[in-house]
Amino acid sequence: MPALDKLCRRFASSTRGIAAVEFAMIVPVLLLLFMASFDAGRAIAAYMKVRAASFTVAAISNQYTTSINGIQTADMTTITGSGAAVLSPYCSSVLCPQLVTKITQVKATSLTAATVSWSYSLNGSAHTAGAAWTLPANFTTQYTAPSGGTVRGACNSFPCYYLVAEISYTFTPMFGSFVTGPIALADSVYVTPRSSVCVQYNNVPSTC
Repeated sequence: MPALDKLCRRFASSTRGIAAVEFAMIVPVLLLLFMASFDAGRAIAAYMKVRAASFTVAAISNQYTTSINGIQTADMTTITGSGAAVLSPYCSSVLCPQLVTKITQVKATSLTAATVSWSYSLNGSAHTAGAAWTLPANFTTQYTAPSGGTVRGACNSFPCYYLVAEISYTFTPMFGSFVTGPIALADSVYVTPRSSVCVQYNNVPSTC
């Protein structure tokens, strides 16, 4: 019994192996932090690509004019394909099911009133033509032009047209999907037609 008692005291006072125990306790936390930072980094990179894709789609769409019959159905394949190309490698093709691309022309008839002129969507539902559209808050802000007393909003005269590119992408984390599930990333950009008053899509609208 004295020998057993002595052995127990030696075991209780021993510090050998404590580093291994501490490492075993901290490893799960370190792995969790690594996986979370990895998923967060990929999510941020995907969101930056979503923003770049919305700008790309808008920048291509607003270059079409009424003089070249506007955007045709075949052109939409090219335009939406540009958004998918920007999102590569997150999307490998235009038909990437996680990617929804919408291109809409909005007709504003006043500082606060606007309707959908036409709309196209890939992998989603397009906006209904003629439906009311809510303009961003800063579009309805009036200001006095520096050159005179004319009070203007986002448009110098009405009606005026905007092209709206909307991109949404469903991002699935590699490690944390069981915690967060799929994450919806989205961005939208308003631009004005570059070379004409409006942009036609399959000859809609017939006139600007």
